[in-house]
Amino acid sequence: MLTEGEKAPEYLGKDETGKEWQLSDFSGKRLVVYFYPKDSTPGCTAEACSLRDGLDDLAAAGYAVVGVSADSEASHQRFKTKQQLNFPLIADTDKSLIKQFGAWGEKKMAGRVYEGILRTTFVIAPDGTIERVITKVDTKNAAAQILQG
Repeated sequence: MLTEGEKAPEYLGKDETGKEWQLSDFSGKRLVVYFYPKDSTPGCTAEACSLRDGLDDLAAAGYAVVGVSADSEASHQRFKTKQQLNFPLIADTDKSLIKQFGAWGEKKMAGRVYEGILRTTFVIAPDGTIERVITKVDTKNAAAQILQG
């Protein structure tokens, strides 16, 4: 997993509309890149809605937000529309960005061990370095957790 002080990848990927995003598109801002397992699941919806509802406060503090999962552009479009999300969702279907950040690994649920997306939030400083890594994400209070720094 990328750690504090390391450089974040420049290329982020394509969002739900097919638009390509780069780190430099957020020049001068702190960028929150959050990785989540799956569109429209309870924890992922709670996290996305917390960030949606807190976006004005985040923006006022100099942050921009981008969500990333391995879901398709079409899945992201449905999720974004249904939840009225106000930030891009990167469709990392080949998991290249997820793996570059190190947000892929072993998970355990109901006694089952499998590989999947590790719910992780990275705060990237304006110079492109990782400023903070949140691995214990409070899905219902994700925006406040970021602002509490």
